[in-house]
Amino acid sequence: MIRSIEFQNKFKSLFETEKKKLLFSSKVASEQFSVQADDLMDEVDFTSFEIENQMRMRLRNREALYLKKIDEALERISAGVFGLCDKCEEDIEMKRLEARPTTTLCVSCKETEERSEKLHIDGHQHKSLGKTIRFA
Repeated sequence: MIRSIEFQNKFKSLFETEKKKLLFSSKVASEQFSVQADDLMDEVDFTSFEIENQMRMRLRNREALYLKKIDEALERISAGVFGLCDKCEEDIEMKRLEARPTTTLCVSCKETEERSEKLHIDGHQHKSLGKTIRFA
């Protein structure tokens, strides 16, 4: 069985370390969002700042989503179901968990999900909304 105490502790430690890194980087990055009056000399400087700020915001959003996935994985560890596929409830392969520790689907179920996503108009489901966004 893949879900031994050693297995759970390995991933719990990994997730806790990642969570600490994300929380620390969020504190550091939040300082970068402030603008000093002296920093904005002209429209070019302002535009450059806005572009950089948008990139930082995208990174923050990605980190927030990853943090959510880490918290969910820690909950699955606590519940004793970490490493089980959400769809078929079989063990997720160790190689897959090591490559993508926050995964909730085995390779077979993920492939099935991806094939069904191709049937949608836009080809994918927005992960953060949990709903299909249709542009047609």
